[in-house]
Amino acid sequence: MFKNKHVILAMIVAPILAIIAYFGIDLAVSEKPLAAKEGETYKLAARSNCRYTSGLCSMVNGDFKIELRSETLTENAVILKLTSDFPLEGAKIGLIQHKEQAGSPVDMEKNNKSGKEWMVDLPAPANEESELHLVVKSQGTLYYGEAPTTFVEYKTFFTEEQKSQ
Repeated sequence: MFKNKHVILAMIVAPILAIIAYFGIDLAVSEKPLAAKEGETYKLAARSNCRYTSGLCSMVNGDFKIELRSETLTENAVILKLTSDFPLEGAKIGLIQHKEQAGSPVDMEKNNKSGKEWMVDLPAPANEESELHLVVKSQGTLYYGEAPTTFVEYKTFFTEEQKSQ
């Protein structure tokens, strides 16, 4: 069977054709990325690190990415730092303690002249159902998103082990 030149040629050509077909179909069928339009609003997707006690929460929409970092957490307050890849014209954040109760958004303060870092002082989350609602404006475009407040507490296996000793 392996002495037939047609079988050998087919064994060489078939994987190459499969790879070309894979990338060709992806190119033909995949959705093309579009640039954000001024005056439009776009939803930010919260990454998985927002659901854990990581101290960080990343939110993205295509190339637009922001990161919330818990700087200080006390029993009464939490200080959050927002970092963006793009300069922001403004940022508002609201802490929702209960699903039925809508909190009023608070303006975040610019932390540097570039507009890429913002800070806010919020009350500490009351329970595990607390959520952050965020709206930022960049180049005339609004981006909004929500994330659980689980990330504001930075806790790892090692910090738990240190407390027990």
